[in-house]
Amino acid sequence: MRCLVTGCAGFIGSSLTDRLLKDGHEVIGIDNFSTGLREFLKEAEKSPKFTLVEADLLDKNAILDAFKDVDVVYHLAANADVRFGTNHPHKDLEQNAIATFHVLEGMRAFGVKKIAFASTGSIYGEATVIPTPEDAPFPVQTSLYGASKLAAEGLIQAYAEGFGYQAYIFRFVSILGERYTHGHVFDFYKQLLSNPDELKILGNGEQRKSYLYIQDCIDAIFYAMTHAKDKVNVFNLGTAEYCQVNDSIGWICEYLGLQPKRNYTGGDRGWIGDNPFIFLETKKIRDLGWKPKLSIKEGVKQTIKYLHENPWVLEVRA
Repeated sequence: MRCLVTGCAGFIGSSLTDRLLKDGHEVIGIDNFSTGLREFLKEAEKSPKFTLVEADLLDKNAILDAFKDVDVVYHLAANADVRFGTNHPHKDLEQNAIATFHVLEGMRAFGVKKIAFASTGSIYGEATVIPTPEDAPFPVQTSLYGASKLAAEGLIQAYAEGFGYQAYIFRFVSILGERYTHGHVFDFYKQLLSNPDELKILGNGEQRKSYLYIQDCIDAIFYAMTHAKDKVNVFNLGTAEYCQVNDSIGWICEYLGLQPKRNYTGGDRGWIGDNPFIFLETKKIRDLGWKPKLSIKEGVKQTIKYLHENPWVLEVRA
């Protein structure tokens, strides 16, 4: 197949690109390198089946030709900066919602009918049903990131209805693993490298979070797209467990052999829009026959191992 991957130089996008190439597919990758790293495309660029389009999804004319003769679009490009969303509200609207509109229009221009979209469990806000299934009632949105992703979902569903697309919408928990460069585990590891005796923790450390290992995430995407055939297919992706932030800190410290003093900022959340309890019901995809291979703890340890073996990632992000 000829696959288009937006955000191909990102954590998830580059991992997906490598898997698609390994499976023998042709990949056209789009990235503006605002957050993606060229190093993540090192293996992909060795393949004659990979083509890179360095462009911004907000520039419709720059990306349009990339959709020619494409069989399926994997739309992963986004602004995933939940914590600082209130500092720049336009970013979420533009990079998550408007960029998705441009992707859908590119598909329409060249008759591409299948799309997989990286959404988020943040669209459930502070859910009233735990664990939260795909058909849970939607509460008030609590983050600009979640709101913009929900808007993108709505656009995709409307295009599926109006133009005959087949859509796969994946609501992720936080993804961990090789090439991970953003989030709790990265921040804690980086702090401990600079000061192994002390760790600052936003909130009270009792926030309950869900994580999924990157290769399990990609396996789930491929599995769902093989086994689910509805016009619009919505799946939560995660493990059947959650952990406290304090648990993940303990696993990181155990791996590093450290016992730092923990300084908490207080309260039940770390920032505006932070959800103190995220736990998605994944029965729908598990009933298809998929299940993750790694537990949350194993995923955290794999992530720390990667960061330890690739210190350049910390330097680039600095």
